[in-house]
Amino acid sequence: MVCKAAGMPWPYAVRLRSDRLVLEPLSIEHADVMVNVLAPRELYQFTGGEPPSAEELRARYARQVRGQSEDGTAGWLNWITYPRNGGPPIGFVQATLHRAAEGMTADLAWLVTPSTQGHGFATEAAQQAATWLHSIHVQELNALIHPEHKASAHVARRIGMHSTTISRDGEVLWRKRLAAMDKR
Repeated sequence: MVCKAAGMPWPYAVRLRSDRLVLEPLSIEHADVMVNVLAPRELYQFTGGEPPSAEELRARYARQVRGQSEDGTAGWLNWITYPRNGGPPIGFVQATLHRAAEGMTADLAWLVTPSTQGHGFATEAAQQAATWLHSIHVQELNALIHPEHKASAHVARRIGMHSTTISRDGEVLWRKRLAAMDKR
């Protein structure tokens, strides 16, 4: 699926499944359940900010579900992560797509709520998104990770990303070329 707009269309997020998770494409209705997922203050230790209200999430999600930036230069893919066996959401995965001379790239981000951390859910969700992004011909994954955020660095490493010497706004750029992506 693609998001039609001025210029070339962007892909739409589709429902993804892994062994233990379902990644459901974002909708505005997710705001009411995600407010609890995003409530723990420790989630903002490395990124700054504070927990959003349901109203703030509804406004954010209304922008994100458009599937692209206002000027159409970036595509937005957002998934809410649920346990496959049911229950409330546990996090999200985001990919911001960009067009480059060598093909599409994606800035990838992931989050799981503290009560579900340490069980490999962030890795599983990020890997599922990375595999799907490769299937739609994304050539490179990028992630910005705070140098002290060991858990996110672990996820990046587990999905085959490597840290670079590039730093942006105090975060280290991690990267993976998908042309040689292994099929896990």
